[in-house]
Amino acid sequence: MDKKIDDKTKAEIEKLVAEVNKYNYYYHVLDSPIVSDKDYDKAYYTLLELEKKTGYVLPDSPTQRVGDAVSEGFEKHTHEARLYSLDKAQTPEEMTEWVNKVLVQYPDTQFTLEYKFDGLRLALTYDNGILTNAATRGNGSVGEDVTTQVKTIRSVPLSIDFKGHIVVEGEGIMLLSELDNYNKKADGPLKNARNAVAGAIRNLDPKVTASRNLDFFAYGIPVISGKAFKTQVELRQFLIDNRFLVGDFFEVRKNAKEIMEVINQIDKQRDVIDILIDGVVIKINEIATREELGFTIRFPKWALAYKFEALEVTTYIRDVIWQVGRTGKITPLAILDPVDIAGATIQRATLNNWDDIQRKKVKINSLVFIRRSNEVIPEILGLAQDYPDSREIKKIQVCPSCGTKLVESGAYIFCPNKENCAGQLKERIIHFCSRDAMNIEGIRDKIVDLLYKELNVRTVDDLYTLTQKDLEKLDNFKDKKSGNIITSIEKSKNIDFSNFIYALGINNVGIKTAKDLAKKYPDFDSLKDATLEDLASIRDIGAVVAKSIYDYFRLPKNLEIIDNLFKRGVTIKYNQNRGGGKFKDKTFVLTGTLPSLTRQQATKLIEDNGGAVSSSVSKNTDFVLAGEATGNKYEKAKMLGIAIINEEEFLSMLNN
Repeated sequence: MDKKIDDKTKAEIEKLVAEVNKYNYYYHVLDSPIVSDKDYDKAYYTLLELEKKTGYVLPDSPTQRVGDAVSEGFEKHTHEARLYSLDKAQTPEEMTEWVNKVLVQYPDTQFTLEYKFDGLRLALTYDNGILTNAATRGNGSVGEDVTTQVKTIRSVPLSIDFKGHIVVEGEGIMLLSELDNYNKKADGPLKNARNAVAGAIRNLDPKVTASRNLDFFAYGIPVISGKAFKTQVELRQFLIDNRFLVGDFFEVRKNAKEIMEVINQIDKQRDVIDILIDGVVIKINEIATREELGFTIRFPKWALAYKFEALEVTTYIRDVIWQVGRTGKITPLAILDPVDIAGATIQRATLNNWDDIQRKKVKINSLVFIRRSNEVIPEILGLAQDYPDSREIKKIQVCPSCGTKLVESGAYIFCPNKENCAGQLKERIIHFCSRDAMNIEGIRDKIVDLLYKELNVRTVDDLYTLTQKDLEKLDNFKDKKSGNIITSIEKSKNIDFSNFIYALGINNVGIKTAKDLAKKYPDFDSLKDATLEDLASIRDIGAVVAKSIYDYFRLPKNLEIIDNLFKRGVTIKYNQNRGGGKFKDKTFVLTGTLPSLTRQQATKLIEDNGGAVSSSVSKNTDFVLAGEATGNKYEKAKMLGIAIINEEEFLSMLNN
């Protein structure tokens, strides 16, 4: 509707559009809000009111992200440049063959490595700096016009600085943390992040898209007018400069051996990455070389996708058993038809809790999706299909270990018999002996069961009363096996403070919190006597965790066990730089590839010298240690005015 608008109001609307888009960029791309929610809402709703009053709506106005209109169907969109699929390798040999073939022809070639996102591929078109179209890949030549849906994704810039014609290629993604948050509130949980993003963007109602808090990660530019790039590194920096989210994993390597080292590292870490990935994309860095190599009918000759083994499969639930943990929490465990995931045969998977069973609507004899993360028991994601012989899972009423009547607390069920429940006692011993705790080699689940039944080991301090003769009484325990366990028990007596704290098995205290506590307190007595207020004041330790720690040290039985540990020879090694060191009270963030240090080595140097390492840049960050091929963390640090240092400067700070 045409309405009269004066120049002052017009200028105010344009100013508000720029402001709110800036707020969105800082919040959704840089993950560092620069205004309060109240101030954001004030600017946003002032803009919305002015637009309604005047009818003057800019094409990049943030109010256009809402998506009120429900589409009747998707229009077809013909891509200007074909969006090719990628050639694939699934073994180191296949990847090495491809890399070496390139190096024979182009000896000085470098290769870039990026995540192979497992989401929905999209192409975004901008003209004169304004987003004019967004489309799915479709068959590579023709996709679906999903512009209205994609505009609801707040990490998609509605306007960019580049004013020419450009098509940006990337992936629609639902972060795994967002999927988890969504499923906690949803009546029907989404099965996985891949289906969640595809279902959201290809939904005719844009409000559904908006409700899933999606992201868009950019990685390619198939079409651009008036500009050329020499390398993928340069292209990526252009995307960052134009406010696109690109992610922080980006490496440059020279040969197959170096590439495989990075791939192996990512494969080991992918269970802790907040993005669903199914491999690593390897590209020739130099654009001129790409142009010489060209394309086959299906894929570019200058890129390769190294595919990981699948972490998600389907199989059948045949039964559900209930287990009691060291804190008394009762967890349902599904017994499955054996299925192979990433080289491991999986026969069991967790269902988390009773509420999880209800929400996911899984039954015995139903087909389910399961996902395996490294070194973590697989999780059932949701129902794939049920059948006439599928039957409901019954809610447990008494503890499977000691028969005590169970109690409920929120979504969880607990056994209250903490001091006499065999299941809880054994699980505490297993945790105490684990690698990140006391690291007593040779004492795992089955051995603990024997120690409990045959040698009356009830609490962790009992371990330090065992002798080699005691162990030799057990079935299949010979001199060597018994001697190794006793040696490992003796070795564990000299333990780092953080590992000792973690070994105690305090509710809600993981290895990171244990490290934070070890940095905060000079000795064990200081931790034991800490007030609730003092504990809650530690960064990243909230009221719930502080209460767990405080309550633990108020139980006489816990103090008795700890006292026995000390009497039987356990000695704590305290960090000499606790509360001090070159990097006292300083927080670092690492980004990019350092010339000589691995991230693990840099992290250890920082922590050993009193500093802390964070995974994300915020106003609390003191330094960003940057190597080559940095990403959004680097850009965010520049925006916030945080000191950015290279490896040479870092080592100079350390040595001086």
